[in-house]
Amino acid sequence: NLPENSKITFISWSPNEKKIAFTNTSNSGTALWIIDVETAIANKITDYNLNANMGIPYVWMTDNENFLIKILPKNRATLIDVKKELPNGPTVSISNGAPSQNRTYPDLLKNKIDEINFETIITSELYMVNLSGNSTLFKKAAMFAGESLSPDGKYLMISTIQKPFSYVVPLGRFPMQATVFDLSGKEIKMVNEVPLTEIMPKGFSSVRQGKRSMTWRNDKPAMLSFVVALDNGDQAKKVDFRDEIFLWTAPFVSEPTSMMKTKQRFSGIIWGNDNVAIATDDWYDTRNTKTYLLNPSNPLEVPKIIFDRNSQDIYGDPGNFETKKNEFNKYVLALENNAAFLIGDGYTKDGQLPFIDQFNLNTLKTKRLYRSNFTDKKENLLSIEDFKKGDILTLIQSKTDYPNYYFRNIKTNKLTQITTFKNPFESLQNVSKEVIRYKRKDGVDLSGTLYLPAGYNKATKEKLPLLIWAYPAEYKDKNSAGQNDKNPNEFTFPSYGSFIYYVTKGYAVLDDASFPIIGEDKNEPNDTFITQLVDDAEAAITAVDKLGYINPLKVGVGGHSYGAFMTANLLTHSKLFACGIARSGAYNRTLTPFGFQSEQRNYWDVPNMYNDMSPFMNADKMKTPLLLVHGDADNNPGTFTLQSERYFQALKGLGAPVRLVLLPKESHGYAAKETIFHLLWEQEQFLDKYLK
Repeated sequence: NLPENSKITFISWSPNEKKIAFTNTSNSGTALWIIDVETAIANKITDYNLNANMGIPYVWMTDNENFLIKILPKNRATLIDVKKELPNGPTVSISNGAPSQNRTYPDLLKNKIDEINFETIITSELYMVNLSGNSTLFKKAAMFAGESLSPDGKYLMISTIQKPFSYVVPLGRFPMQATVFDLSGKEIKMVNEVPLTEIMPKGFSSVRQGKRSMTWRNDKPAMLSFVVALDNGDQAKKVDFRDEIFLWTAPFVSEPTSMMKTKQRFSGIIWGNDNVAIATDDWYDTRNTKTYLLNPSNPLEVPKIIFDRNSQDIYGDPGNFETKKNEFNKYVLALENNAAFLIGDGYTKDGQLPFIDQFNLNTLKTKRLYRSNFTDKKENLLSIEDFKKGDILTLIQSKTDYPNYYFRNIKTNKLTQITTFKNPFESLQNVSKEVIRYKRKDGVDLSGTLYLPAGYNKATKEKLPLLIWAYPAEYKDKNSAGQNDKNPNEFTFPSYGSFIYYVTKGYAVLDDASFPIIGEDKNEPNDTFITQLVDDAEAAITAVDKLGYINPLKVGVGGHSYGAFMTANLLTHSKLFACGIARSGAYNRTLTPFGFQSEQRNYWDVPNMYNDMSPFMNADKMKTPLLLVHGDADNNPGTFTLQSERYFQALKGLGAPVRLVLLPKESHGYAAKETIFHLLWEQEQFLDKYLK
């Protein structure tokens, strides 16, 4: 009974897992549907009048029979056409003298008409509706931003956007109000008020002041937890503790109570029970992260640090704590016999060996329960299904076998296949694939996945043109930068923008080549960005050339977003490449003056660095053929379409061989089938012209 040509989104199970809810969008709007799992019949619950502009427009109630839904108001105003409406006056923005260093956000509100249209778009009425479609008004129209049901199903925390709006920061920093109601709609308590946040302290570890990260505690019927910065959110301030975590029990007649303080910035918590929880904090500048074992019921009991590590050290990653659903149907820490469980990716210098560890809460020691020892396959350990029996859910794949789900018993090692998905990329079935490891001239270990055409003779070694696809990553130490996260047994699953397709056209492809940018101690990675970038590229080409497979004079490079920025810089500052493809990049860093990617310093802190890293500023040095591609509606911070347009104009004016392709109605990533096919055609024509 599914609707024809359905556009299905927002799929979720009922709490008892007997029904599935989803929305279908048509030309008339968005409606809520349900599927009865036993009968496999779908039914429409509401008219096509849901408001999904702020995300999922419904919440399952714990009785499995009712939903809270967001509906477009019946008296909803018509959107104002900016092109037809004359402005009432000028648009005015002011600064009161306080520093406000914000990223270059796209799609911001620009004027009063935008404000009016924005309010119209996000305003909803809240209704309760049952499975038969009978509905009652729960809350009159407001700018509802989020709805969260307490674990026991007795309270609803509802967030609403408030005024004033802003023209310099996005929606997430608008004023917000959070209020808890009972299921009759009676207001219990306004639990949070967040003001407009246009001014933020500098730095990635800085946060706004006031209550943040306010959520229901999963192991309690109706208790909120939230965090408050003890340094006013300013990472530059020297304090003993950065954050404090509070607990607040409904109906909130008592004041919140402090549970713990963190020395670094709070980053998350997994609730277990009255006596056990796992919390984490981190600090960006040092890349340090700490994991704590704490007793939520006794704030005087000092939390124990169980892991203290470099967040970028994947070889030393202890894994993630396993969770399971409790009596409230919420995920909490999985505990058995005073032990928790860790599931790890298992990256090592010898390859990837995923594992499950048992973590003793008394001794803080781990015991290995299982380690995957596949040499010809890759296994992803997903979840523990039965702790006593030893049943786990796993995903197994190989270079040519599509990922499929299995139950594995880690006690008997019995495998039971659940799915039988087939390989949809049979044209890539017989290509050669291997992970190669090599070193940069300063000794940093690098790696990449090398693809060679099917039937390529490694003995006669025909010299092929090489394509390198990469994306730079910043590190604070050489050891972490040199760790290998590639598995040669991963199924070859090219995305829409992958270079891997061109291995079927006679190219060698080095995919996901390591391009680390390292800044140790007080040095920042970008201080030597260009030098390290060129060294990374030179090492990659040399490594494949030593294997004897390529013509080193016929090497192309490509990347998307920051990878496009990398590509333009490599063509500008080296003679290593015959051509390059740069998609949806930013090329003038003065247009992102308050930081970009992992750079926290602003333009006026390090103007020479910003200028040196900008291909636009060095356009006169770029003489290598370049294909620029950009979505004409790119809404990613920093990569406005203007970046490619202006860079193209500079290169064209200076006589560089360059082609600019603007993809209609596409954002930072590309979606339309017509776009994808045209992109692949553009790239193939360009590569055949300049590389073959």
